Amino acid sequence: MSTDANPYRFGDLLALARQSWVRRMAAELADRGFADYRRSDAATLRRLRRGPASVGELGVHLGVTRQAARKVMRGLAERGYASTRADADDARKLNVILTPAGRAYADAIVEVIAGLNRAVAARVGADQLAAADAVLRASIEDEGVARRAAYVSPPPAAPVDADQLGPEPP
Repeated sequence: MSTDANPYRFGDLLALARQSWVRRMAAELADRGFADYRRSDAATLRRLRRGPASVGELGVHLGVTRQAARKVMRGLAERGYASTRADADDARKLNVILTPAGRAYADAIVEVIAGLNRAVAARVGADQLAAADAVLRASIEDEGVARRAAYVSPPPAAPVDADQLGPEPP
């Protein structure tokens, strides 16, 4: 039996929701022909969709070490989604670039995320979505993560037809 004054386990529920989201992403991407989804793919491919990035930049974007970012980059290259080339201005810098297959995969990721967002918005009211957004933002204590979260638009204040929610920004 729990000795906590408040037995609610927000973190547990958040982790389970994330697990469900990742499984749905993987299943929907597999349905589109991308059966090899990895958890780092969504953030990485969405970043590379905006243009090449160095391995170091990817590490900062993902919040991981340069070594971990290299591992992500190697995984993308092995699956044919990215390639690397030396930076034109600094040969010591290695840039990661999407291949045509990587661009198609990135587009599919953006579409799947938009669809999952629409599905959640359709299952709850605008006030519930706003409350969930507020709780999630309040749970972020890391300053770097909070800065990145500031770029995520809040949900619309008024009820919106789920079909009117466009894709997420890149």
